[in-house]
Amino acid sequence: MSFYFDFDNYFKMIRLARKEKLAQVRYYYLFVLCIWVPIASSFHAICFFLDGVFFPGLRKIEVRQPIFMVGHARSGTTLTHRLLSKDADRFSSFVLYELYFPSLLQKKLIRAVARLDSRLFGGFLEKRVRAWEERRYGKMRHIHKMGLTIPEEDDIVLYYSMASGFWITKMPYMGDLDFYHMNDWPERKRKRVNDFYRECVRRQLYLNGPDRIHLSKNPLYSGRVASLIEAFPDARFVVNVRDPDETIPSLLKLMTAGWKQLGWEEERQRPCLKVLADQSWHTYLHPLEMLEAHPEIRGSVVDYRDLTSDPAAAIEQIYKDLDLPLTSEYRELLAAEGKRAREHKSRHTYSLEEFGLEKDAIRIELAELFERFQWDAAEAGSSGEGDSAAEESTSQGGR
Repeated sequence: MSFYFDFDNYFKMIRLARKEKLAQVRYYYLFVLCIWVPIASSFHAICFFLDGVFFPGLRKIEVRQPIFMVGHARSGTTLTHRLLSKDADRFSSFVLYELYFPSLLQKKLIRAVARLDSRLFGGFLEKRVRAWEERRYGKMRHIHKMGLTIPEEDDIVLYYSMASGFWITKMPYMGDLDFYHMNDWPERKRKRVNDFYRECVRRQLYLNGPDRIHLSKNPLYSGRVASLIEAFPDARFVVNVRDPDETIPSLLKLMTAGWKQLGWEEERQRPCLKVLADQSWHTYLHPLEMLEAHPEIRGSVVDYRDLTSDPAAAIEQIYKDLDLPLTSEYRELLAAEGKRAREHKSRHTYSLEEFGLEKDAIRIELAELFERFQWDAAEAGSSGEGDSAAEESTSQGGR
């Protein structure tokens, strides 16, 4: 399959960049879109094509029963994903650098260079890369632990296809750009994006082991569950849930911080905040509705309180729900990792009123979930839980 590129999205982004009022931001956008993206995307497209030439065995790789982890940003999806990823003999995941280099040829070459660097140069290149990594991600690790060799969200693999929600963190034109509502996209476009995504996953399985299960974590994909079931009918789902009073205002706070760096005044932020809030209701409801509508699909709902109070038991329940055997080696590793996960503590609270939204909007829109998960009752008896949420991404883009 050829490399996918969303030309409609690309030209829409250029039009939005040209209309940007802030000159410095406008020139930056136009440089990235008109110079850097064509170069990078063309390079990836060539390498993607060459995969079929150099690795004919790739055609035999199948994506079987992938596991998609969804849930609102800051609901514990990162912690769950990284605990499951420790079961390395069973699961295959993308680490960050592999997402930015989707071709199998690229991944093979990078690993070969790393081996040569270690053997011949004493890790000289590795030290330079680690120094760059610290400059690039070090300041944000208290919010989201990010690194080139740490498992990350699959959605980034679509970055140079111009179909990734991570573009919203750079060009936050919410309401104009929609990376979230894939279920509403034309059938042909949905199929092209999901077919390309499957090709990227196949390459990763070729690299990590064809018998492994692909493990995907994406808060953004909470809006795509129906489409994922359509494309992967044997998929399994893990849905993380957490009191939305803790997740939604926190996500809005993170997004406004990024918008302020772009020089956006509060008046310009308001419509985007409304779009993001409306999207949040859907993020909570859609995955649960799809699991109820498709009883043939195996799924597991993970309550954030259970995840942080007893991580090992929460993960064991996921294995039971998804009909996965749990090895004794992984059980021991899980106990040690779970203890560290409990050490995170929540430090910040926000309210919707800070963002010009109605104070009671969360309880009105998600009333059925407050009753189902008894979040109000939990608040009455507790002042806060551990916060692996600091490791959640802000990549929920869309309309």
